[in-house]
Amino acid sequence: MTKNGSKPLIYDLTLDELKDLLNAWGEKKFRAAQIWQGLYQQFWQSPDEFTTLSKSLKAKLAKELRFSNLEPVRELSSKDGNTTKTLFRLPDGPAIEVVLMRYDQRRTLCISTQVGCAMNCSFCATGQMGFTRHLTSGEIVEQVIFYARMLAAQDEKVTNVVIMGMGEPFHNYEATIKAIDILNDHDGFNFGERRFTISTVGLAPMIEKFAAQKRQVNLAISLHATNDNLRSSMMPINQKHPINELIQACRHYVSQTHRRITFEWALIEGVNDSVQEAHALAHLLRGLLCHVNIIPLNPTKNFEGLGSSKKQAVRFQEELEKNGIPCTIRLRRGIEIAAGCGQLASAD
Repeated sequence: MTKNGSKPLIYDLTLDELKDLLNAWGEKKFRAAQIWQGLYQQFWQSPDEFTTLSKSLKAKLAKELRFSNLEPVRELSSKDGNTTKTLFRLPDGPAIEVVLMRYDQRRTLCISTQVGCAMNCSFCATGQMGFTRHLTSGEIVEQVIFYARMLAAQDEKVTNVVIMGMGEPFHNYEATIKAIDILNDHDGFNFGERRFTISTVGLAPMIEKFAAQKRQVNLAISLHATNDNLRSSMMPINQKHPINELIQACRHYVSQTHRRITFEWALIEGVNDSVQEAHALAHLLRGLLCHVNIIPLNPTKNFEGLGSSKKQAVRFQEELEKNGIPCTIRLRRGIEIAAGCGQLASAD
């Protein structure tokens, strides 16, 4: 069921759940495959578009199921046209933001898993707004299908999905994983697991749970500090899962999956951008299959810290690389429309 108690959202259903529903309605099994392909290959968005279905089945679908929980309210584009941010209203009132980033060969979506966030990270606009509710798996899925439909009209495709928008994905673990499974289904959208990246603030028990599933989904960790006092001041979750516990969970993940972890580092002037801090980070990550993704902090209205200069970012990168830690300074996108990392919020 949707969060406002209305009809179920069709995107919340797996293929097996859709088959069970149609079976309960007395329909043939192959009808589920027709609907599934219409949703995830043709991107049809209302029962009337399903030309292969009978009028009675289309009427039943319209009566029993919702075909959208996302109402686009506002769209903003960056000056260079490479970043588009959409504000979506949900049926029960709150809103979320989703971002499309265009690169030379990639079309990357940054999607949300919650309205707001309970992690309360001080430098993040979503964390500053607090937590409203989890998104359902179908509301997560629908974000991708909305943009897939839009890109298809331009003869383009979604190439990557980063689950780094509003919310903490591992706080809404089951819905996030179900959404990935629905989008990964080879009879439908057929989006490979390796094209997903989940970003977490460091919920150590959930990292271990994720490790046990041995998925091909990429994992990114928001780290931002090498000592507990500093990290706890920026990221309250560190008081519950301090750095040593987090890194131990990360080492366990790599041992179980043999997959590289990305550590994200928001570079804040005079806070965590020194060469000494880079050296400490290299020591912390030594021997771990990983990559560090650094990005000068993006501005938010309730955090006074400033992003580091390009010169300081390069120094930080050089110190990491000198100590054997692969590192990239991430290209910033959509800052002027508040579409950058840590800038998403639902105020409209």
